[in-house]
Amino acid sequence: MSQVHVIDHPMIQHKLTIMRRKETGSKDFRQLLKEISLLMGYEVTRDIVLEDIEIETPICKTMAKKVSGRKLAIVPILRAGIGMVDGLLDLVPVAKVGHIGLYRNEQTHNPVVYFCKLPEDIQERMVIVTDPMLATGGSACDALSMLKERGCNNIRLMCLVGVPEGIARVQKEHPDVDIYVAAIDEKLNENAYIVPGLGDAGDRIFGTK
Repeated sequence: MSQVHVIDHPMIQHKLTIMRRKETGSKDFRQLLKEISLLMGYEVTRDIVLEDIEIETPICKTMAKKVSGRKLAIVPILRAGIGMVDGLLDLVPVAKVGHIGLYRNEQTHNPVVYFCKLPEDIQERMVIVTDPMLATGGSACDALSMLKERGCNNIRLMCLVGVPEGIARVQKEHPDVDIYVAAIDEKLNENAYIVPGLGDAGDRIFGTK
């Protein structure tokens, strides 16, 4: 069974509270999401393998650490997942970025795929899938399946807010994928929105409503 990591650092919780407020505008919402994504990135990448290399400081030669092993790829689920990419790129500037386009059918609440563009060597990379809201889990599960079909076997799901229903679905369908969230909210409402949540993340990021 995959592990659920709740990254509840005080600064993350503080910034998330501001994001939840309905009066917070798109500019501040985007900036806060970027900042939280950077902070969460420290935990998501905590177990990246290091290797020893020799370097020369202004004083002497010494052994130091550098990232080794698998390279990183960041794959946002469009469109809201894009809001989490810049924070992760600030942390890991050399990461490659793919995109998976999904939208939710408003009647069935099921995800519909409309776009997929990934790095050619995606199967050789540790992949961080980003989506601010883990609600029903449908979009996340579809995105994870698409990555596995392309040979990916080291995937992590990074979300801002989740609910037990969505977490349980991802764990059931993808028990090998760890989930990272800043908060686990109460439930889904009748329209499959997270309660208390923060509204439609995509609309709030891009100012489309």
